[in-house]
Amino acid sequence: MNVSSLSARQRSRLLLLWIVVLITGLAIGLASAIHVLNNGLGVTNLNDKSPWGLWIVVDLASIALGAGAFTLSAAVYIFRMKRYATIARAAVFVGLLGYSSAMLALFLDIGRPDRFYHPLIYWNIHSVLWEITMCVVLYSTVLVLELVPIVIESTPLKRYRLLRSLSHGLHNLMPLVAVAGMGLSLLHQSSLGATYGILTARPIWYSPSAPVLFILSAVAAGPALTLFLTLLTGNVLRKKMVPDDVITGVARLIGFASLAYLYLKLWSWLASNYYSRLPERSQGLELLTLNTPYGFTFWWGEVFFGAIVPAVIMLWGRLRRNRGLLMIGAGLVITGLVINRWNVTLSGFVIPFDWSPGVGNVFPINEYQPALIEWGVALGIVCYGWLAFTLGIRFLNLYPEARPLDDQSPQPAAQPHPLHPSVPGAQAAPGAD
Repeated sequence: MNVSSLSARQRSRLLLLWIVVLITGLAIGLASAIHVLNNGLGVTNLNDKSPWGLWIVVDLASIALGAGAFTLSAAVYIFRMKRYATIARAAVFVGLLGYSSAMLALFLDIGRPDRFYHPLIYWNIHSVLWEITMCVVLYSTVLVLELVPIVIESTPLKRYRLLRSLSHGLHNLMPLVAVAGMGLSLLHQSSLGATYGILTARPIWYSPSAPVLFILSAVAAGPALTLFLTLLTGNVLRKKMVPDDVITGVARLIGFASLAYLYLKLWSWLASNYYSRLPERSQGLELLTLNTPYGFTFWWGEVFFGAIVPAVIMLWGRLRRNRGLLMIGAGLVITGLVINRWNVTLSGFVIPFDWSPGVGNVFPINEYQPALIEWGVALGIVCYGWLAFTLGIRFLNLYPEARPLDDQSPQPAAQPHPLHPSVPGAQAAPGAD
């Protein structure tokens, strides 16, 4: 069914159905979370041998998919590519949703959510996870500061002079905020990879390239999610959300980032599993391949469909001009990122600490399958993100240059303008009237 061919009344009914479905999923997630909070992590399939599971996958994927915020904000404010301001607003909003989704997953996963504030008070400067926590908290604050002017401009709050002055003041600080945000994001994206890459006791995890791989995958997947949502929103609302040259530029960024990620990933695999020929590493990988779908998901999910095919779509002009293929390419990058975070998170736990090449058959491998309650929480987090984005499109001016598809007036290329216009009577949010 082509959504763009439906009447306005049919689209309104579909929107209502969509919101009902999301609220239902959100209710399931909330009920699952309350059950976990009341009964502890014992209701999950997490254990001492596999302490990280589905929720950490949601956490890592959400943070990486929110990386479009720092990428496109840096393009606007640091590299002075003002034309990307037309899509950077949406990227900031999507980034905040990604980071808040990660925090929701971590809130339940830590086991003692009543102590969530402890890293802010009791500093452990020798812990990579502490550094990640501080960077995530600070960068989430940066995203809130970037979003406040958009909220003021898009709502009746713009009637108040004090709030307009606040919006204008924050706008003047945006270049400095963007620099701080880029530094914080690069720090914790790389540190997430370092959390795995420095663990020599886990042969599947250990890789000096892991920090850079986490950055490159986030630089590719973050803008891919923003691009996918932009194209999807335009198709549903029958609008051109951003100029064509912006779509082309973002697609090229995704394509080149995917190639860079692919290059380093293949060399990391060769250095760790082929040229080194360490018995423990080689047999550990063989054990993982025999007992899990790791080999299939790595080569087909991460490498071929997650990087090679999207790079071809994004960089080949004839394919890139097809908006359907462009959405498929962006979706493949997102899917490849999620598969990568699943493989990275769970693969290291499959091989037990007691295992060694000489006694490979003595110690059983660790097995983990997410419990139904874990899937319920994950469903609630995903539905939260989709519902918040749907409401954001409805009530916030996330795409200042959106226009109906049937508008035949010539549209110039995106003009340089601030990410957060300080004019009180700025354009209303699409569909807000």
